[in-house]
Amino acid sequence: MATSPLSDWPQILVEAEAFDDFGGWVMDSQFDLEMGSPYLLAHGNGVPVADATTVIDTSPGEYHIWVRAKDWVPGHHPGRFALIVNGEALQPVFGANDQDWSWEYGAAVALGRKTKLALHDLTGFCGRCDAIFLSRSGEHPPPDAPRAWRRALRGLSPSPVDAGKFDVVVVGGGIVGSAAALAAARLGDRVALIHNRPVLGGNGSVEIGLRPRGISGPLIDEISERHPSGDLHAESLLRAEPNATVLLEHTVYNTITSDSTILSVDARDARTGREIRLSADSFIDCSGTCILGLLSGAKTLFGQESKSEYGEGLAPTVGDDYIHHGHTVFFRTNMGESATSFPNVPWATEIAKDYSNLGGQLVRPGVENGPGPVAYSKGAEDHSASLRRRMKGPLTHFWEYGQRLDPYTNGEYIRDHLLRAIYGTFWNVKKEPEYANLKLEWVAYVAAQGEFRRYKGDYVLNEADIRAHKKFPDGVIKNDGAFCLHYPAEKDAKYDFRLRHWEWDERDKKPYDVPFRCLYSENISNLMMAGKHISVTHVAGSNTKFMGNGGQHAIATAAAAHLCKKYGTTPRGLVRHLAELKKLCSRFTGSDHTDFEDDQFKSTVKL
Repeated sequence: MATSPLSDWPQILVEAEAFDDFGGWVMDSQFDLEMGSPYLLAHGNGVPVADATTVIDTSPGEYHIWVRAKDWVPGHHPGRFALIVNGEALQPVFGANDQDWSWEYGAAVALGRKTKLALHDLTGFCGRCDAIFLSRSGEHPPPDAPRAWRRALRGLSPSPVDAGKFDVVVVGGGIVGSAAALAAARLGDRVALIHNRPVLGGNGSVEIGLRPRGISGPLIDEISERHPSGDLHAESLLRAEPNATVLLEHTVYNTITSDSTILSVDARDARTGREIRLSADSFIDCSGTCILGLLSGAKTLFGQESKSEYGEGLAPTVGDDYIHHGHTVFFRTNMGESATSFPNVPWATEIAKDYSNLGGQLVRPGVENGPGPVAYSKGAEDHSASLRRRMKGPLTHFWEYGQRLDPYTNGEYIRDHLLRAIYGTFWNVKKEPEYANLKLEWVAYVAAQGEFRRYKGDYVLNEADIRAHKKFPDGVIKNDGAFCLHYPAEKDAKYDFRLRHWEWDERDKKPYDVPFRCLYSENISNLMMAGKHISVTHVAGSNTKFMGNGGQHAIATAAAAHLCKKYGTTPRGLVRHLAELKKLCSRFTGSDHTDFEDDQFKSTVKL
């Protein structure tokens, strides 16, 4: 029972994510830091979902009821829902006020000692509810629903609860973070893995479904195996490790630092709002978003470097500080045995226009780039003649958006834009008689993350280094694969949710060294990183970003954390122990990197 401990007070806050039964709604916590809270989402792909319900304690009397909701397509209101109180629907329909996240007034209702609330979806198209506020006095809730206000009404501690001291804390539970945590645990270190989703795997998880590319190796292969459900083996492997603590559905929102050193991180439980503090000697950021760096003041990089800055042939002539790889939403269709209806979606075709190609589907978790129905008849525009040859294949990542937007503040908007593109395209295809039986089998509501900020380490790896297979004395692991650059549609493109061009440059198909100096922060002494946000240029990052490659970074940082503990030093101080670091990495990567070490190099590193 989602009972407020302050139910005898004149104000009660009911967070939607604390409902007893979500019904067909899902908890969406991916934009916690952006919009202020997790929320419930009615993701039914055009079919209304079952009610979410809860029962709360109330004092007998009249309450004014407010609902924090969002009209995600103003002017069209596709995400409408009703609030049912003790079996009676309040008169207003929520999610239809042309406003972003805001409080909408419901009604004044007489309540007894027990009150049943139900969120009743009316459309199946992403209605969303953050919270319900009940007030005896009729007082309006604060517009932004600040954290301190939420904590007070939920009876939560005003400060984080101590969750203990660890040898290493890993933030981000994708394949990369899972690899870092598993390697650390198997080295005998007490490790906490903090992840903001209910399942591990990130872009490789059952929620999204990409397969790891780049170098894999035994540890990554072990993590990346899938259960029949499509879920990765990562969580079951970590739960079996006595040294590992796995915290799912926890968002890191703060760091405590002293003298350019992180002492602890604060994380919030998405369902309960409970906040905890975890301390450690070493921290490894595997979030892909550079979150620990942003919170602790680490130096970062963003956008595209110019061709001349690092001598990169694939870089643009003029650099910028904002263009990055966008996000992608995956989907899957199938043909049913009988005709099925789909609502008219003018709010979606407003984005999709007449686009009628559903190629680029996720066949199943781990299998991408599936074909899909195409309908270029009866006036639909066949735009394929104007496409470059490389852009005509059914590649999953052709559905991409947000390359010019701030990914930290526009994540929900980017996801929603892609949902509109997919629903609109589906409608365009389905209106053709031959696709009357076509169904949307699955549409992700969690976007595959693109590019965010990257860390600035003691070295910035670049395209020239990779092509030349530059030897580094601190080359502790190897990466492999192609340069994979995505070029966004022009600003005024008709189909702005599709890539303009895709560069897939396989080089010489040989692995290259990644120096350890790219895996720790230049100015935060005990902060390391693995995955797409290591210290690289935009071009180099288009290869190091692959999840298999990131897994190699993760192994190196876990091994480094182990040696930092052993020798009482920082990652930069491991210049004195490179041979041991390389040997320890080889234990998990299956590769030998002990062939090159330069004593003169050690004297050049500023300790």
